[in-house]
Amino acid sequence: MAVHLRLPTAVFLLVCSGVLSFPVGQEKRDATTCGYQSCHATKPTMLNVHLVPHTHDDVGWLKTVDQYFYGDRNDIQHAGVQYILDSVVDQLLKNPDRRFIYVETGFFYRWWKQQSPSMQQTVKQLVNEGRLEFVNGGWCMSDEATTHYSAVIDQMTIGLRFLNETFGICGRPRVAWHIDPFGHAREHASIFAQMGYDGFFFGRLDYQDRNRRMKVKEQELLWRASDSLTPPMADLFTGILPNGYNPPEGFCWDQLCSDAPIRDDPDLEDYNVDDVVWRFLHAAKSQALVYKTNHIIMTMGSDFQYENANLWYKNLDKLIRYVNAQQTNGSNVNVLYSTPSCYLQELHRANLTWSLKTDDFFPYADNAHNFWTGYFTSRPALKRYERISNSNLQSCNQLEVLGGPVSRKGLFGLGDSETLRKAMAVAQHHDAVSGTEKQHVANDYAKRLAKGWQHCQVLVSNSLASLTGSSAERIYCDNLNVSVCPLTESSKKFSVSVYNPLGRTVTWPVRLPVNGTAYSVTDTQGKYVDCQVLPVSRATQEVRRNRGFASNELVFQVQAPPLGYSTYSVSLLKDQPSSSLLPHGAPTVIQNKFLQVTFDPDTGLMNGLINLETKQTIKLTQNFYWYNASDGNNYESQQTSGAYIFRPNSSTPLMVNSKAKVESFQNSVVQEMRQWFAPWVSQVVRLYSDSKAVELEWTVGPVPVNDRQGKEVITRLDTSIKTSELFYTDSNGREVLQRKKDFRPTWQLKQTEPIAGNYYPINSRAFIKDDMDQLTVVTDRSQGGGSIYNGSLEIMIHRRLLYDDYRGVGEALDERSEIFPDGLVVRGRLLLSLERPASAADAHRPLAQEVVSQPLLSFTDGDLSQNARLEFSGLQASLPPAVHLLTLSQWDKESVLLRLEHQFQSWESKVNSQPVTVNLQKLFSTLDVLGVSELNLSANQWKDEMRRFDWTPEKEEKPLPKTFEDLSVWEITLRPMEIRTFLLRVTFK
Repeated sequence: MAVHLRLPTAVFLLVCSGVLSFPVGQEKRDATTCGYQSCHATKPTMLNVHLVPHTHDDVGWLKTVDQYFYGDRNDIQHAGVQYILDSVVDQLLKNPDRRFIYVETGFFYRWWKQQSPSMQQTVKQLVNEGRLEFVNGGWCMSDEATTHYSAVIDQMTIGLRFLNETFGICGRPRVAWHIDPFGHAREHASIFAQMGYDGFFFGRLDYQDRNRRMKVKEQELLWRASDSLTPPMADLFTGILPNGYNPPEGFCWDQLCSDAPIRDDPDLEDYNVDDVVWRFLHAAKSQALVYKTNHIIMTMGSDFQYENANLWYKNLDKLIRYVNAQQTNGSNVNVLYSTPSCYLQELHRANLTWSLKTDDFFPYADNAHNFWTGYFTSRPALKRYERISNSNLQSCNQLEVLGGPVSRKGLFGLGDSETLRKAMAVAQHHDAVSGTEKQHVANDYAKRLAKGWQHCQVLVSNSLASLTGSSAERIYCDNLNVSVCPLTESSKKFSVSVYNPLGRTVTWPVRLPVNGTAYSVTDTQGKYVDCQVLPVSRATQEVRRNRGFASNELVFQVQAPPLGYSTYSVSLLKDQPSSSLLPHGAPTVIQNKFLQVTFDPDTGLMNGLINLETKQTIKLTQNFYWYNASDGNNYESQQTSGAYIFRPNSSTPLMVNSKAKVESFQNSVVQEMRQWFAPWVSQVVRLYSDSKAVELEWTVGPVPVNDRQGKEVITRLDTSIKTSELFYTDSNGREVLQRKKDFRPTWQLKQTEPIAGNYYPINSRAFIKDDMDQLTVVTDRSQGGGSIYNGSLEIMIHRRLLYDDYRGVGEALDERSEIFPDGLVVRGRLLLSLERPASAADAHRPLAQEVVSQPLLSFTDGDLSQNARLEFSGLQASLPPAVHLLTLSQWDKESVLLRLEHQFQSWESKVNSQPVTVNLQKLFSTLDVLGVSELNLSANQWKDEMRRFDWTPEKEEKPLPKTFEDLSVWEITLRPMEIRTFLLRVTFK
C-alpha cells in the first residue's frame, strides 16, 4: 500500500508502507474507540475518582535491563516485566471495563516480538478499544537533569515510531508521564509540547513547593516552557500526582504489597467491605480538598507491579462496585477505571484557568536536608561516555545517509546504527545516565554503548570507503583522551580522517600519541600544517596505566567542512631533538591572539583572564576543593550523601592545595600550563593558537578515602564579576535559565542546605555576568554546580562516597574497576570563554555544540590510494550560524529524517536571534530532495494535522510575538528556539 502526503502545494512525497504505517489524522476507522473516545462516562455532580492501573518498570536500576525483563536475579529485586505484560493482557480480557497503561516501549517491544500472531492481534484489539493505552511512549522514561535534548528526542522518536507502526493512531500517546525522575526540566516540557502531547504528569517535586501548591490548589498548572517559542507552541498542561506514583495508603493489592484484600463474604468473621469503603471515601475526599475540580486521579500500582494482575483487578473491581453502591445512600463519590488521558480530558472539559509557570522544578528535595542534587554529577565517567556515544551516533546516522546503501553492507561487512540507537535510548533512563544505578548495571549500560559503537564503526568504515574511494582498513582510537592509540604510537606514516557532524566548518585540535620527536603533517591540498610534539604528561601516564606506551603527543589543528571530512597525512621524520619537548620556566602568562591567561608566580594558580579583542580584563582564580560528605551522624538529620543526595557536612569546602607545582610548554600550536595540586588532582590549562576559549583539562582520582570520609570534589572559579547572587545554566543543552542563590521564582524558599540547595544541573554550559563581562563555562558532560559566592561559579566534577543514601540503590557510590581498583580516575574538560554579555551567546552556543557533536577521527596505516577523495562535504554550503542540523538519519530506503533547529533564544543575540530561512532543495551536495513533508518533533504525526488541547492561563505575561510564514514548501523559516522536523524523499545525485 502507498499513501500520499498532503502538502500545501502540488508537491507530494510518496511514502512506502512502513514509513509511517498510519499517517495519523488521515486514517479513518469505522469505529475508533481508543484514546479520548474510550473513556468511561463520569458524573458531573459527583467527585469522580479516576483509578489508573499502572506499573513503573525501570529500564535498569538494581538489575540490568535484561534481568528486569526476564525476571532474573530476583535475589536482588523481585521483578519480571515479561510476566507483568502476560498477566495484564490476560486480566484485561476478562472485563471490558478494566484499563491499563504502559509506558516503557523498550520493554514492550521485547515482549511484542516474542508473541504469536494471534496474541499480537488480541493486543491490537485491546489497544484499539482503549483498554490498553500507551502513555509517554519513549523507549524509556528519561532523566531530566543529566540528559541532552538531542538524545531525549532520539529516544522518544524510536519508541513512538514503533508504537505508530504497530498500532497506528491508537498507539499514539496523548500524555507525557514522568512519574519517577528526580526534578523536572523546562526543556523537557517544551519537547513534549512540540511532540503533540496534551498534558504531562509527574510524581516528584520539592516538598516545600508541594505544600504551597496544595494550600492554593495549584497542583495542576500550565507550564510555559519557552521564552522564545510563540505560545502555545511550548505550553504544556502539567499535573502533579497525589501520591508520587503509588496507591493511597492501605490500597495496594499487588503480590509485593501487604495490605489486606477486600473480604466481601458477610458470613466470614473478617468481612471488611464497610471499613475499606469508609477509608477510601475518606482518602478521596481528603485528596479532593487540594485539587481544583471534581475529578481526582489515583495511581493504582508501583514499581514492577501487576506480575500477578489478578490480585489487583479482583480487588479494584470490588472497590468500584462497593464504593459506587454507596451512591444510593447519598454518597457523592463515583469511582471508575481510567487512564491519565481520560482524566486530562475531564480537566480540559472543566474549562478553568490555570496558574502559569515559566521556570523549572530544580532542585528537588523530599525533606529539609535531602536535596537530590548529587546525581547531577554521579558516575562522571559514564556521563562522559554517554555524551561521546551521542556524538558518535549522530555521525553514524549522517554517514549512513551520505554513504548510501553500501554503508550498511559494504567492504567491511554488515554495519548498523540501530544497535547504538537503542543502547543510547536505554542510557537516557532516569537510573542510567543519572548515575543512580548499581555498579553492575552501570557496567551493563557502558557495554551496550560499546557494542553499539562497534556496529557503527563498520557502518562508518563502509561509508567512508565509498565516499573516499579507498579500501584501506580504518582504525578507531577510543582512548585518545588518555593518549592511547596503537596505530599512531607505532606507525611511521598514517592518515587521519576527521568527520565533522556539524553544519558548519570547524577547526579542532588533534592530539595523537606518538613515540617520535619530529613529524610532518599535510592537509588535503598537500600543504604543510603546523605541528608540534610534546611529552606525555605524568598525569596521563598514570591514568592510562598499561594501555599505551607513547612517550609524546603530536599536536596540530585540523579543519573539517560541514557534514563532511578532511584527511590529513602524518609522516615520521628522522628523529631529532625538539625544543618543544623541553619545559619552559614557569611563566606568568600564556596567550594567543584572542586571549591572555595570567598566573600567580608564587602559587602557580590562574589569577586573571583578558580578552585581547574586546579589551576585557577580569580577576579569575581557579582551584580544586572537596566537601566532606555527611555520614549520617548529625544532630539535624541522619541523611547521608549518596548516588542521589548531595549533603556536605560543612558549608566550607576544603582546598586540595593552595599552591600548584607547574610545568609549562609553549609552541606555535599550543601553550599549556601543567599543574599538580596533589597526587590525585592535576590539570592542564591549555590555549590553542586559534581558539577563543581556554581549556581546563582536569584529572581527578582516585579520591582518597583512607580517612573513612566520602568526598565531593569541585573546581571553583572566583572572579571579579559582580553577579548579585545570580548565575545561569542551560536546560538540557538548549534554553538558558536564570538562577539566584537561596531563591525560587514561584515559591518562598526556606533554605536548609546552603550548598546542596543551591546546586543545579549543568548539561552543556553555565555562566556568570554583570553589565560588562560574561564568563561562560562549557562542560563536556552533565554536572552539578552553583554560585555560592558573588562572582563565583563552582562545578562538581567527581564524587566518591562510603554510604548509601537510602533511596533504594542499596550501595555506596564508590566506583572502582579492573584498571582502577583503588578508586576511579576521571578526566574531563571545561572551556572558558570571556565575552561582552550582549554577544556572548554568539560564542558559547557554537562552542557548546562543538563539544557535544565533536569530530570523529578514524585512522588508516600508510598512504591512502592515489585517487582517494581526501575531502568531502555533505552540504552545498555551511548552514547559517543560527541554524543547527540536529538530525539526519535514514528512515527507510527512500526517505531520510531531517531536523533543523534555530539554536538561539529570542533575546540572546542582536545578529543571530532573527528568523532564518533555509532552502531544503539546496541543502545537500549528494542528495536530490524530491519531496518533503513536515512532521511534529517526534516524527509520529504530520505537523499540519497535529491537534492539542487549548488551555487558558490565569494571566498572560507578555504579548505574542509575530509569526513568520515559509516562503515555499522548500524554503522554510526557523524562528528562535524552533526545531522543525521533515521527512524527505531523496535520491543520490
